[in-house]
Amino acid sequence: MPLTNIIIKDTPLKMKNGILIIDKPEGISSAKTVFKIKKLLKLDKAGHTGTLDPFATGILVLCLNRSTKESVYFTNLDKTYTATMILGISTDTQDLTGKIIRINSKKREQKRLTRDEIESVFEKFQGDIWQTPPMYSAIKSKGKPLYRLARKGIKIKVEPRKIKIYQLSLLKVRWDIYPSISFKVKCSKGTYIRTLCNDIGDYLGFGAYLSNLRRVKVGNISINQSISLAEFMELPSEKQASLIISASTVLDDKIIN
Repeated sequence: MPLTNIIIKDTPLKMKNGILIIDKPEGISSAKTVFKIKKLLKLDKAGHTGTLDPFATGILVLCLNRSTKESVYFTNLDKTYTATMILGISTDTQDLTGKIIRINSKKREQKRLTRDEIESVFEKFQGDIWQTPPMYSAIKSKGKPLYRLARKGIKIKVEPRKIKIYQLSLLKVRWDIYPSISFKVKCSKGTYIRTLCNDIGDYLGFGAYLSNLRRVKVGNISINQSISLAEFMELPSEKQASLIISASTVLDDKIIN
């Protein structure tokens, strides 16, 4: 399927085809971000290529008009994140938005952990691994998103999925009452970073939840190529148009051929 070329400069924004690389802010859903752009540019169609939770920030690739047909190319790309987990506390959503379901009482043992020990555990979670998606996710069971079932207190068996962690590197450890561990991870599509945190916490025996998440790379697209939602909304239409690019400019030929 050929990728849509960007339309000539004088074409109204509502008729533009292409992609827009937005740095999604904290506190807004991916869907709401798309809605704002679609309304601003008066687009016929628009969609994102991979959900970021409202508390997460970073790259959100938007496909506009006829380029929505090309979203699959971006959905399948590997993603890179920087993130922080809090060790010693577990939540029902596996992130900071959930209810606390477990607090570790062995604070002294947590503080005895060394960087080498954490890095050793990180090595065990690299490569091809099996991950069970959380109940609070958009995965559907019999047509219903799991998060809707979870909110009703309904639990079902979720089958584990094979994912790939290409890189998992420790960035920083802050030794508070409950240590915070910052890391960088490159992973395959379908990876839940909050579940990765939860599983690492369980492996260590203390529990953990995801407290911060930022998507810094999608395939070859870097966060440096993005523009914040607020800044884009304030730009004149000519500048907005210049930021809508052809998907082929950021995808490898081997991906689209």
